Amino acid sequence: MIQINGVSIRAMSESDYPYMEKWLNDDLVIEYYGPRLTLEQVVAKYGPRIKGDHYVKPCIVEYKNKRIGYMQYYRTPKEQLKLYSYPAEESIYGIDQFIGEPGLWGKGLGTKMINALLEYLSSKLGVSKVVLDVDSTNLQAIKCYEKCGFQVVKGLEDNHLLMEWMRSWK
Repeated sequence: MIQINGVSIRAMSESDYPYMEKWLNDDLVIEYYGPRLTLEQVVAKYGPRIKGDHYVKPCIVEYKNKRIGYMQYYRTPKEQLKLYSYPAEESIYGIDQFIGEPGLWGKGLGTKMINALLEYLSSKLGVSKVVLDVDSTNLQAIKCYEKCGFQVVKGLEDNHLLMEWMRSWK
């Protein structure tokens, strides 16, 4: 799907379930991207997404031909737009992601994978606005998102921040 600067982002497949189970049981990963999931729970949650029966598009990130993380993108549902104080008719995409291999954190890969996905969303899908929410204590992620052009829009419940990226800012 996407290949830029040694980072590849592709559609998630059933062969990725064991990696998701491993990552979603790593104490460092689930500190910000929980909860823990068993293999059966991974299949139940991500199976419909892989099959296209869910609005979320799941992706696996690879670096040097190894699976290193997860990304997903989606058109933000109307009820979520309302929660974020956006007009219900606005077309805004949301993204979520994590690097599942903590040994690779702090090496610029998060910035590369997010920029690659933003480029794909804007050039291939015509997306002009993307939002994400992040735990306000996850300073490393916030710094990464700011490097990618996201700005904090407002505080949310549970100590989270809403961040927004617009194509016109680039």
